[in-house]
Amino acid sequence: MKRLALTTALATLGMMSPALAETLKVGVATAQTGGLATYDAPVIEGVHIAVDEINEAGGIGGTMPIELLEKDVRSDAAQTAIAVQELVDEGVSVLVLPCDADPSLAAMGIVSGAMIPAISTCASSPTLPMVGGEYMFANFPGDNVQATVSAEWAWEQGMKTGYILYSPDTQYTTLPLYFAEVFDALGGEMLGQDTYSIGQQDFSAIVTRIASLDPQPDVIMTSAYEPDFPSFLNALRAAGVTSQVIGSDGIDSPTTFSLGAPAEGLVFTTAGYAAEGSPLAAFNAKYEEVTGAPSQTVFNAVGYDLVKVIEAAAEAAGSTDPQAIRDALANLEGVQGATSVITYKGTDGMPVREVSMIRVKEGERELVGQPSPTAELIPAPRMQ
Repeated sequence: MKRLALTTALATLGMMSPALAETLKVGVATAQTGGLATYDAPVIEGVHIAVDEINEAGGIGGTMPIELLEKDVRSDAAQTAIAVQELVDEGVSVLVLPCDADPSLAAMGIVSGAMIPAISTCASSPTLPMVGGEYMFANFPGDNVQATVSAEWAWEQGMKTGYILYSPDTQYTTLPLYFAEVFDALGGEMLGQDTYSIGQQDFSAIVTRIASLDPQPDVIMTSAYEPDFPSFLNALRAAGVTSQVIGSDGIDSPTTFSLGAPAEGLVFTTAGYAAEGSPLAAFNAKYEEVTGAPSQTVFNAVGYDLVKVIEAAAEAAGSTDPQAIRDALANLEGVQGATSVITYKGTDGMPVREVSMIRVKEGERELVGQPSPTAELIPAPRMQ
């Protein structure tokens, strides 16, 4: 009888103490098909590498395995909201949202109502957590930060006149407006701007306007991405425009490096550079070991970073409770990712992390620099 009582007591104690086999359920609602799959698909590759690495070591803190519950939102805002609700109903503790603020924000009511922390894979609009509320986080350098870095670089290189191309269709594609704001504050002169529609293939009218300017702008900045950016750049160079072109992280893809002569000298901001001996170089080596092919985009490592942030938050929280993880995430400092050190403490959900400037040189990456932006120049988040 005493032995039975002791067994029962021990079992009860085990239930009351932190569950060593407790599983962290992470709901992944991302675009594995559609236009955003160019970014989300490589991100999820990095997510899987990180999760496998953690689970092989026994889980977070050696005791808490991670379970991924994955749904394809097909690059659609309405489908994102549906998938997020399904994942909430399945009892996840953390949500991972698509690589764009607009579909991520489509789920903000569900996220805040469920009080579950949600992190976009690689949305960079600083309006994401501002509009999405205290449970919404980003995992990428903000548009306004990237634009400040690129505008300061252009100014320091002696570029005095500029031109921007942006689209009002999404938060991300309005990034050049931040660039223009900073460039103007530095003393530069914007010679003009144009807008386009996402999915637009004919840029002849826009390119004609730019080509007719005399003198030509020193720098042209755009956050257009595939398939729009290659079409614009090819048309621009075919028209004889030789101005420096600056892009943003949306063109950190194999397509950009396969464009040949039109892309030569192109500069863009992104989340990291694989310098010899760096954490990103180590990640890329592991990626190749796991997949059998070299990584062709920083978005693989960005997915790894995302899981390292979740790991650090869950470990600090000491539980799978969503509220505890949310609070821990908001106070994270100095989390070492594959691309850089990441901090959320003292921010409103946008991470403080390094921005790298990359130049395309003979189809390869060349590091231009990893400058810190001047804080006073960073524009306030801009609503469309």
